[in-house]
Amino acid sequence: MPDYEYTAKNRVGENITGKLTADTKREAFEALHRLSLFPVRVEDMQRGQIRIKLFTGKVSDTLIASTLEQFADLLENGVSVLDAFQVLIKQTTNPVLKDVLTDLHDRVADGQSIDTAFAAHSNIFNDLTISIIRAGTEGAFLEDSLRRTAKFLEQQAEMKGKIVGAMIYPAVLFVVGVSIAIVLLLFFVPQFTPFFEQTLANGGELPFTTRSLLWMRETLVHYGLYVVGVLVFLLIWIQGQLATQWGKRLTDRLKLKIPLVGAVLLNTAVSRFCRVLGTLLENGVPILRALEISSTSTGNSVLADAVRRSAENVSSGDSLSKPLADTGIIPPQVMAMISVAEESNTLETVLVNAANTIERNNARKLDTMIRLIEPFMLLLMAGMVFYIIVSMLLPIFNMSSAIQ
Repeated sequence: MPDYEYTAKNRVGENITGKLTADTKREAFEALHRLSLFPVRVEDMQRGQIRIKLFTGKVSDTLIASTLEQFADLLENGVSVLDAFQVLIKQTTNPVLKDVLTDLHDRVADGQSIDTAFAAHSNIFNDLTISIIRAGTEGAFLEDSLRRTAKFLEQQAEMKGKIVGAMIYPAVLFVVGVSIAIVLLLFFVPQFTPFFEQTLANGGELPFTTRSLLWMRETLVHYGLYVVGVLVFLLIWIQGQLATQWGKRLTDRLKLKIPLVGAVLLNTAVSRFCRVLGTLLENGVPILRALEISSTSTGNSVLADAVRRSAENVSSGDSLSKPLADTGIIPPQVMAMISVAEESNTLETVLVNAANTIERNNARKLDTMIRLIEPFMLLLMAGMVFYIIVSMLLPIFNMSSAIQ
């Protein structure tokens, strides 16, 4: 049973502070009333500790998906929400997820809605998961929304696994290439230094590639640690800036401008938007509320802002397709489908179908991009080694040409 810390007033108006044990905050309030105390502040002492623990561990998408699937099964079989949480807490072996489920149970027991309780753990549940659960809560299809979320997380985990698996070999190539370059700079280049010094002493001139290589070696030897320190500092500073609101907006805007990758990220955000909006409309949620919820599911603040602006125009009587098209962010083919669907009154169906189509196309694009990374890394590694060797041998070739 959790412990609660409280501040309350007695009958004469004096502040009384203390601790008590209760199953929920509501029971803590009732206990204070029985003591003839008027509660001013009641806080769960363990909740702050739970949030600290959340930073020390990571819950996999696969585990979250299976937990949400079990949650949906329990609710469909008539188990109450609080009892379902209790069952999940007993079954879970992951300590971080157990703490999260315990906190979800306590929040719901205190009167919070399920989607609000999930939103309090945004470091465990992503925006799309929270948005779909919020949609299910408001549209009275919670079990279905939990299953949809679980399916999405499983697909996401499968895609991550493929990407990680495909990136292992290119990553090894990159590490090996950089290691070879550093070894050549530190041990191979010094063997030619006397020759280069003699060339300069005789009035000769070194090629630009050789001079740049010598500069890189000097920098690595004399300032390498400083460079690493500066890079680490910049990385920490950039991460701090990206955590701010304007940093996230800037990052989301720049992501969409990356060649090849930007199109994939945009399509991912659009597919999320289409799927959540279509699901909400399919279950009878009003379009303005559906747009508000689906805007938070995109995972990209640029698209989210565009959807919110579209909602403002829809509230004034415009069709959905016109303000969305005016943003210039939604791909034309998707806009064409939405426009036709509005005229035929099949918007919810078309949006879900559009999400399926976009996800299939995205999967093919990702597969192609991953396949291209491996030869690119091979070329990069070969290029680095070739640059070093040519920079070392070019002065010798120039001298041989001058002697002839």
